[in-house]
This record gives sequence, structure tokens and C-alpha cells, in this order.
Amino acid sequence: MAVCSSGSEPSGSIGKGWIVHSLLIGAAVAAAAVAAHGGFFRRLLWRGGYRSRVVGIIPARFASSRFQGKPLVHILGKPMIQRTWERAKMASTLDHVVVATDDETIAKCCRGFGADVVMTSEACKNGTERCNEALEKLGKDYDVVVNIQGDEPLIDPEIIDGIVKSLQESPDAVFSTAVTSLKPDDGTDPNRVKCIVDNNGYAIYFSRGLIPYNKSGKVNPQFPYLLHLGIQSFDAKLLKIYPKLAPYVYR
Repeated sequence: MAVCSSGSEPSGSIGKGWIVHSLLIGAAVAAAAVAAHGGFFRRLLWRGGYRSRVVGIIPARFASSRFQGKPLVHILGKPMIQRTWERAKMASTLDHVVVATDDETIAKCCRGFGADVVMTSEACKNGTERCNEALEKLGKDYDVVVNIQGDEPLIDPEIIDGIVKSLQESPDAVFSTAVTSLKPDDGTDPNRVKCIVDNNGYAIYFSRGLIPYNKSGKVNPQFPYLLHLGIQSFDAKLLKIYPKLAPYVYR
């Protein structure tokens, strides 16, 4: 596996049809978090003001249990992390894009193709914790933080813009994400996280199981199931308390 070399060919693009489906969904507040920090959330939601300052953070670690060094794997001549960074840079809503990593090899690679890098602790349990640490180390007053997974080399900039705008236009929400249509054949696949939403596009529940569930336990081929995409945007104040919240387990 090549460690890093910067190519020069332009990144590809994803068809607009994908966007029509992927930007169906918007903002959600986790019920458990609201219950545990009700006073904080009420103050946050009623504070007013437009959340205009946005940073995109790409968490990337080398020591993955399933695929070590994945961010550095080359895709048509460029490391995966570079292709993800280039796509994120195309989003019009992001004022700044940084890579957050705990590995010097990844950091050196990213600096080599021009990315700003924030070094974070190996103790981070997940990408969101890494984003929170990176935000603290940036030392700038951002309103919205977008967590862009480092293994999304084909992420569409319009998906990033969509979840940012969804959060900015929803003053009663502190978190936003995106979904797309799920093939009925994947309805029982636990590797596919499903989502159900209310009539206003607010997320109600996420699960690795089939939702909504029916008495037969079988997939309804006529039902428009939704697949949760692995990208989130947070109100920066929510992100700061996120590491203190009890983990949510998909069921």
C-alpha cells in the first residue's frame, strides 16, 4: 500500500438524482440527551441568532480494527483521505475544512496535499469525540461543526450543504443528518442503519433492525424505507457536551 502521493486529476461527481433522495431529512434532537440535559437544551434552542460560522472536520485514524491505514489507501492515484478532503472543500457552506487525526503518518500525508491538520488524542472513542477535541484545539468560535467521515471519497458537496442549511433553517434543532432511499432487499441488513421520520422530516428513531417493523417481521417491498447516511452536523455547543452523554446503541 502506498502511503501518500498527491495526484492531479479532478475528482469525479455524483449524479444529481442522488441529491433528490439524500436531502429528504433534516434535524433531530436525541430524546435521551434532552432528558438528561433539558435545561441546557432549552437555553440552547431559545438563544436565537443565525448559525453562520461553519467548520467541516474530517476525523481520520490509522489503527482501525477492521482496516488499518484505510485513509491512506489509494483510489485512482490519490489517498482516500485526500479525495474526501477535496470533495468537502467544494461545499459552499463550509468556512474551513480540517483533518483531525491521532497519527503522524496521516498528518504528514494530509499536509502534503495542502490540508490543515489538527492532532488529537488516541483516546477518542469515535469520530465525534475527535471532532470535539479538534474544535477545542482550533480555538475559533464556530456555530456549526460538520463531522465528515474520512472514508467517504465520493461524498457529494451538496449533501454537506444540505445538512448545514437544514440545521441553520431549523432553530428548534441542534443536530442534523441525512438519509436516502433504502433498497427493500437491504431492510434486514444490520450493516445498514435505518431511520424513520415524522411528517416534518424530523428523525424519530434509528435502528440496525427493520423499521418500521410489522407483525410479519418481513420487508414490505412497497414501503419507502430510509437509509441513514454517515454524516452529521452539530450545533457547536451540543458537540461540546456530546462526550459526556451516555452512548446510544442501535438495536
